[in-house]
Amino acid sequence: MLDKLIAGALQGMTEGQGNGANPLMQIVGSLLSNGGPYGGLAGLMQQFQQAGLGQQAGSWVSTGANLPISADQLSKVFGGSQLQQMASSAGMEPSQFGDQLSQLLPQLIDQLTPNGQVPTGGVEDPLAALSNLLPR
Repeated sequence: MLDKLIAGALQGMTEGQGNGANPLMQIVGSLLSNGGPYGGLAGLMQQFQQAGLGQQAGSWVSTGANLPISADQLSKVFGGSQLQQMASSAGMEPSQFGDQLSQLLPQLIDQLTPNGQVPTGGVEDPLAALSNLLPR
């Protein structure tokens, strides 16, 4: 079911390309992008490590099962005010945004790292990379 949610969100993102595109996906794309606030996927993984959540984030990259993460744990990674700002940008309540981000982020990182490693050089356009994984 989550795969369908991701596929639908990505399809909406690629079809909209900025015009009415899913704001949550735009924010997630920014977080994962090399030009994003954390320096891409590798920088984001380091942020999780520093917040004491390296095991969870590492599971999303590995080829094994993804460990869950909660919205509260995400606030340790991004900080409450940053999460609130992202929620506002997405037009969502912070709790709703945190819940959706906690479901979406592990799955997207898992999809971006099919070989169990963060790609060398990171991911320039994570949403385009993810849309390439969708069945045609």
